[in-house]
Amino acid sequence: MKNLVKSFYDFNRDSPQERQERNQLYPELAKFHIALREEMSEEEYQAFFKAEKEAFNPLIMTKNNSTKQWIGV
Repeated sequence: MKNLVKSFYDFNRDSPQERQERNQLYPELAKFHIALREEMSEEEYQAFFKAEKEAFNPLIMTKNNSTKQWIGV
């Protein structure tokens, strides 16, 4: 099986080691989220993060589960 890279949203934000790994893999996205946290309230940011995570996960599932099928008419 392929060695899959975690998405930005799959890392444990409570773990300093995982946060560091996430920030190394996704430096621009990490900077964006740092700026968002400075501009938003904690409640707003948590809602944004949750929505982004939920929006991102279906994309991964459909990408990995794509199978070629003929469409019958």
